[in-house]
Amino acid sequence: MAFFSKTKEQVPCTVEVSHRFEALHAHVKFNNGAVVHPGDEVLVHGAPVLAAYGELIVEDRIATITRATWIERQWVKLTGDLDFMELCEFSFSEELTV
Repeated sequence: MAFFSKTKEQVPCTVEVSHRFEALHAHVKFNNGAVVHPGDEVLVHGAPVLAAYGELIVEDRIATITRATWIERQWVKLTGDLDFMELCEFSFSEELTV
């Protein structure tokens, strides 16, 4: 675990997007057993998955996990436990956010 530098790892994953009456969801499962910890960021590569109504799409992709530094991880744990985490950003588009 790095104290001041971030590390990145590429992992195989399965993306499941459901746009059905009984289930509306998008899930990512890491096929190698990788675990995302507090403060880590995940970027799934490839074109956006667009499921029409009634569809369930399952695709194999590659994801990049950017591991949080030790300091970032501790900050997320502290502020998350105190309910100060007000901003969560989820994007299902191909736009790059910086």
